[in-house]
Amino acid sequence: MDALPSRVMSSVACAPFSALLLALPLASTPTRTAWAANVQESASATTQGSSDQRAETDAAFDRFVAEYDGWRRTVYPEWALRKGYEERAGELTDVSIAGIHKRQAQLELFLEELRAITRENLSARDRLDADLLERELRLSVDGHRFGGWMMPIGGRWGLHTEIVQMGDLATFADLDDYEAYAKRLAGVPGTIVDTMSVMRRGLDEGVVPPKVTLMQVPAQIRAARASLPDQLRKPFIAIPKSISDADRVRLRAEVDRWLDSIDTALTAFEVFFTNEYLPKCRESIGARDMKDGAAWYAHQLEVHTTTALSPKEIHDTGLAEVARIRAEMLAVIARTDWYAADPARAAMPDAERFAAFIHYLRTDPRFYCTSPDELLTRYREVCKRIDPKLPALFGRLPRLTYGVREIPRFMAPTQTTAYYQPGSPQRGEPGWFYANTYALDQRPTYEFIPLSLHEAVPGHHFQIALAQELEGVREFRKDLDSTAFTEGWALYAERLGIEMGFFEDPYDDFGRLLYEMWRSCRLVVDTGMHAFGWSRERAIDFMKENTALSELNIVNEVDRYIGWPGQACGYKTGELVIRWLRAKAELTLGARFDIRRFHDAVLLEGPLPLDVLERNIDAWIEAEQRK
Repeated sequence: MDALPSRVMSSVACAPFSALLLALPLASTPTRTAWAANVQESASATTQGSSDQRAETDAAFDRFVAEYDGWRRTVYPEWALRKGYEERAGELTDVSIAGIHKRQAQLELFLEELRAITRENLSARDRLDADLLERELRLSVDGHRFGGWMMPIGGRWGLHTEIVQMGDLATFADLDDYEAYAKRLAGVPGTIVDTMSVMRRGLDEGVVPPKVTLMQVPAQIRAARASLPDQLRKPFIAIPKSISDADRVRLRAEVDRWLDSIDTALTAFEVFFTNEYLPKCRESIGARDMKDGAAWYAHQLEVHTTTALSPKEIHDTGLAEVARIRAEMLAVIARTDWYAADPARAAMPDAERFAAFIHYLRTDPRFYCTSPDELLTRYREVCKRIDPKLPALFGRLPRLTYGVREIPRFMAPTQTTAYYQPGSPQRGEPGWFYANTYALDQRPTYEFIPLSLHEAVPGHHFQIALAQELEGVREFRKDLDSTAFTEGWALYAERLGIEMGFFEDPYDDFGRLLYEMWRSCRLVVDTGMHAFGWSRERAIDFMKENTALSELNIVNEVDRYIGWPGQACGYKTGELVIRWLRAKAELTLGARFDIRRFHDAVLLEGPLPLDVLERNIDAWIEAEQRK
C-alpha cells in the first residue's frame, strides 16, 4: 500500500527527533557491524595482523564467550531451563546479598578479561560481538553502584508474583521435570528470606522505592497466598501417564508440604513488607531525589534508549510528537459517526471537541466487553486476522507459535492492559500474549488491534521468537538488553496495521493513534517526574488530557514510570529510529525497496543498540544498491 510510506515520510520529516538523534553521540560505538562485515571482511583482513594471530584471538574470544555463557547458565538456572539446559533444573537463582556481590565480582572480571582481548585481531563479526558484550557488561557494572539491586520489589513485579506462576512457566513431560519442580519449590522459602535481607540492606542505606508505587503490594501478597494451592498444583492436572501411581502420590505430597512452607514464608514476608518496609519507603517520586539520582537516571536512559540523549532532548521530542499526533487524532475524530451525529461538534474548539470525544469513548457501552471470555475471544479473533497478512511483509516467519491468555486474576488489578511472556523453542513452549480482564469497563475494544499487533505479531512474539530461532548467532546476542529495539519494534509493528488494512474504521484508527500518543506522553512524563520535578498528579493530568486511556490504566502507568525510571522512554525512541531508517531506505532505493527484505534486515541480527541498527541498515542499503 502507498498509505504507510507517505505517512512515514511526512511525520518523520516533521519530527525533530531523527536529525537530533543521529547528530548526537550514541551510547556505544562498535567498530563494525554485521552487514558491513559481510561486505568488508576480505578487504580489512590484511590490516589485522597475521592469519595466525587472528586465528588465535578468535579462538580466545570463542573460549571467553563459552565461559560467559556457561557461567550464566550456572548462576541463572531458571533462565537456563527456559533455554533448554536442564543440568540445574531443580535450583533457583541465589538472590542473597552474598550471591549478588559474587555475581557482580564475576561480571567485573569478565569485563576486564574482555577488554584485554586485542580487537584488531578479531574477525569483523567477532569484533561486533565483543563490542556488544562489552556494552552489556559495562552497563551492568556501572549500574550496580546505584543500588537498584536493593529494590527487588515493584508495584508490578516481585517474588510474590513470580512464585505463584512457577507452575505455568515450565514444561512437564516426564518424571525428571516433576522432581525438579518439587526441588525448586523447596528453595522458595529460602529465597523469600534472602529477599527480605536485601530489602533490609536497602533500608539501612536509604535505597528504597517510592512509597506510592508499592501501596497495593500487601494486597497482591495476600492474593498470591490465596492462589498458591491452585496455581502451584496446576502441573498435576494433566500428569503424563508414564509417571507411576506411586510417584504421583509421592510428588503431590511433596509439593503440598512445600506449599505449606511457602505460605508460611509469604505470610512472614507480608508482615515484614507491611509493617517494616513500606512505612520507610520514600515519599518522593523522582529518580533525581535519590542519592546520586541524576547520574542514576542518566544511566537508566542510556540503558533503555541505547543513546546519550539528555532528559531535555527526550522531553522536547515527546512534546513535539504529542502535538503532531493530537492533530492526527482530531482529523480521525472528524471521520466518526459521533462527529457526524451532531453538527454543533464541528464548531467546537479543538480542545473542547477532543475532551467531549474522549468522554464518549470512556462511557459508551459499545466499546466494552461484558465478560472476560468475550474479551479473550475478541483478542484471539484479531490475532487470527493478523496472521495471514504477515508473509506479505516479512521474508522469514517464526516457527514458534503463540496463544492468548488471561492475566492471573490475583495480579490483574495493578497490571497494565497486556504483556507478552516469551516461549521456549528448545522446550517446545509457545509464547503467550496475556490480556487483562480486570475492570472490563476500562478495557475498550478500539485498543484490541494495536495491542495485538504490539504484544503478539508482528510485535513482541514475532521479534523475540525470530531472535530465539537464529542460527549461527551467539546465545547472548539473542536476548541482548535493548528496550529501544524490542519495544521500539513493537510500537513500529502497531503502525504496520495500516498496511494490513486494519484501520479503515475510524475508531480502530483512533485506537492506533491513542497508543502512539500514549508512548509519546511517556517521553514527557518520565523525564518530567525524574528530571524536572513534576508531581505524580501533574503526570496523571497530562496523560488524561492527551490520551483516551482509562483513569485506572493511566494511574497504573504513571506509577510504573515512577518505579522504573527511563524504561518508558525506550518505546518511542526506538520506533522513531526504525521509521526513520525505513524512510531513508525507501528514498534511497526507490522502486528497488523491498519491505520484506528491509524487515528481515532489521530483525535477523537479534535485538541491537540503535546505533548498531543504523549502521546495519546503512550497509544493507549499500548492498541493495549494488544488486
